[in-house]
Amino acid sequence: MFDNLSDRLRLTLAGLTGRGRVTEADVDTAMREVRLALLEADVNFKVVKDFIARVRERAIGAEILSSLTAGQQVVKIVHEELTELLSKGDRTFRLQGSPAVVALVGLQGSGKTTSAAKLAKHVTKLGRQPLLVAADPYRPAAADQLETLGKQLGIAVYRAPAGTKVVDIVTDGIAHAKRIGRDVVILDTAGRLTVDEVLMAEIADVATIAKPAETLLVVDAMTGQQAVEVAQVFAATVPLTGLILTKIDGDARGGAALSIGAVTGLGVKFLGTGEKTDALEVFYPDRLSGRILGMGDVMTLVERAQENFDAKQAAKLEDSLKKGRFTLEDMLASMQQMQKMGPMGQIMSMIPGLGGMAKEAQDAVDRGELKRVEAIILSMTPRERRDPAVLNGSRKRRIAAGSGTTLPDVNRLVKQFGEMQKLMKQFSGAGGRRAATQALLNRR
Repeated sequence: MFDNLSDRLRLTLAGLTGRGRVTEADVDTAMREVRLALLEADVNFKVVKDFIARVRERAIGAEILSSLTAGQQVVKIVHEELTELLSKGDRTFRLQGSPAVVALVGLQGSGKTTSAAKLAKHVTKLGRQPLLVAADPYRPAAADQLETLGKQLGIAVYRAPAGTKVVDIVTDGIAHAKRIGRDVVILDTAGRLTVDEVLMAEIADVATIAKPAETLLVVDAMTGQQAVEVAQVFAATVPLTGLILTKIDGDARGGAALSIGAVTGLGVKFLGTGEKTDALEVFYPDRLSGRILGMGDVMTLVERAQENFDAKQAAKLEDSLKKGRFTLEDMLASMQQMQKMGPMGQIMSMIPGLGGMAKEAQDAVDRGELKRVEAIILSMTPRERRDPAVLNGSRKRRIAAGSGTTLPDVNRLVKQFGEMQKLMKQFSGAGGRRAATQALLNRR
């Protein structure tokens, strides 16, 4: 979502860091470019005006302009102010009550049902036992979808008989949670195509009955400033405690994500970063601003690696390196682990200095290059994977035919693997084995 904005900001700020001293005119020129980049990204114009004014005021201080590292300091100021912009509102996620009730509200199509399932999975990681409640009696498909997601995750779902009123669904759902020993209730409430009085009255009734610890508005970040307007209307009528921004992995301009907190005063608590049930991230302003400016997001990368860490696979890989071996089987296992961490573009954007390569990496995945490599390796015999030296012309032609690729594709992979194997052997000494293992795992 932030690709275009990131590219513009990185290019503009690189013009400052690539020189020695920086003048006030240099700062003004850079700020004009930053202003245009933010406006083109659909950030609220008042938010942009305030942001640029704060950055400029700090950047033209005498101690900054006289510094030999003025360019880096201006970038630091932009990062700090962007983090501050994203930090508006209370972002604490509270699970108070017995059971703790979390109500998800919003318009139809914003992603409430999927977000409810994702949030339930997040809650289980906190050591809690959630119950999902299908509190939308008007759209049977919503309850069906919630039940399907609940089965996939192994999380209980409460669904009332057809014709049950919303307030009764909520009351019965909370009572059911107490009976079966669930300590968190997540309400997937009804939505409308547009904001109307009936919807608001219904949500108000739910709030009165359930007394939720959290009432989170789910908004589609792809809708741009319309998302901000929807949030303002809901905030004026319903006692909201925060926001969930969905479809952050989309190709919209991203302005809503940057300005919604500043405009509404509501804290963004979670980001929906994909369609899978684990594609929900706790919102950290400093991490997102780092990604946008190409500074990376090491903490989120580490957390994802830990979630997908396979200790047995890591031990096997380290053992191979100790013995000076690195095979195509090791390479395949490393690739498969990497794919579990999420889209390649997202992963690359989290590595400091590689943010500009994120789009290229994702384009490579979209072209099917990783799948092609995987298909080639899987078309080999176990012996060929362990010892590529046996690959003669006839074997390579067989592998190409079996994987649906070409002979040049197979030759290219074998050559790339040979280079990687040499690198691994350089690390295979006592001092480098652990570093090599970590380096390879980080390639995920």
